[in-house]
Amino acid sequence: MTLGEHRYALTATWEGNLGSGTSGYREYSRDVTLSVEGKPDVLASADKPFRGDRARWNPEDLLLAALSECHLLSYLHACVTVGAVVVSYRDSATGVMTEDGRSGGAFTDVLLRPEVVVAEPSMIERAEHAHAEAHRMCFIANSVNFPVRHQATVTSL
Repeated sequence: MTLGEHRYALTATWEGNLGSGTSGYREYSRDVTLSVEGKPDVLASADKPFRGDRARWNPEDLLLAALSECHLLSYLHACVTVGAVVVSYRDSATGVMTEDGRSGGAFTDVLLRPEVVVAEPSMIERAEHAHAEAHRMCFIANSVNFPVRHQATVTSL
């Protein structure tokens, strides 16, 4: 297997100057547009408690989404390798971020709750075990310093 280095590029453009820039904490919006060449833009902001726009994605949403999608993609690969045919996958992920009282904070826990359907009952056990392999392979989960747990349900057609 060839090991590679992969690079990613993104442009984040702040659109929150309401006329006086950052002259005061309440004088600007937190609206940002995230752009990657060849992909649709993502409208982002801060989370609502931090004066953001509730209708836009925030960094916490994006981190949780990255963890959920990375596990999903790693899981699909793991299922191919063990011969479990996935026909449906839906995750209801949750994350906990705790403020530290010093204007900072950190995620302390993420729980992924995949609901997986496989093609045949004989595949359920292999599909259940594939979650551990997916966790081991997930680039994003391997990059964070808090637990990323999974509580999977696997059923068959």
